[in-house]
Amino acid sequence: MPAELLAGAEPYRSSSGPDGVLLLHGLTGTPHSLRRLAYCLADAGLSVELPLLPGHGTSVEDLAGTRFHDWAGAAEAAYDGLAARCDRVVVCGLSMGGTLSCWLAERHAELAGLVLINPLVEPPAPAAVEVLRAGLGSGTSTLPAIGSDIALAGVREVAYDALPVAALVSLLEATAAVAGALGRICCPVLVLSSLVDHVVPTGSSDLVESAVSGPVERVALERSYHVATLDHDAGEVEQRVVAFVQKVLA
Repeated sequence: MPAELLAGAEPYRSSSGPDGVLLLHGLTGTPHSLRRLAYCLADAGLSVELPLLPGHGTSVEDLAGTRFHDWAGAAEAAYDGLAARCDRVVVCGLSMGGTLSCWLAERHAELAGLVLINPLVEPPAPAAVEVLRAGLGSGTSTLPAIGSDIALAGVREVAYDALPVAALVSLLEATAAVAGALGRICCPVLVLSSLVDHVVPTGSSDLVESAVSGPVERVALERSYHVATLDHDAGEVEQRVVAFVQKVLA
């Protein structure tokens, strides 16, 4: 654990029941964006694991030195730990957490269910990635922040105030492999996608819905932007996720 964390960036763990839910946050974000949902799941009698992913919750410089394999490794370790103490596990991710959740589901057929909130799955155009690489080569190491894309006035998530380009390129490169293996996902899937999202195009949610092999439940969030777990529809997100988890574990 890093010595100094941003206030609100702390991971969360509960041991409330025999079944569990792993929650994964987005790029530049922290467990803060999913903490309310974690509490709701724990109150519903579920064990919850909400880790802080490598490079997050401290400084932009820390994130700049991490890559997709670092976040995936942490997600795998968190899943293994939760599965070791639970009978069944559901994985839930927001944004990049959705990328990682799909990555896990493609490798673990035993998953009881998968929840994706505005997930990043659809690969970008190769030209867009090349532009980012060119920027790195010319000295552009960060881009403007992507955190706090929230419609609800006065609400901000605990996230970095800049986006490291190298970390972003690593994530975008990884989406190709994740998208190409979506057909391996055979568990029930809940997809919650905002109609207006300034960070991840809704095409990612469309791709998941069309490509996975398991049954898909799709929910449109009409009043929220990207970080829907802290936005106008947070209550609906919580209700839908808890109900879905209880259903697939019944």
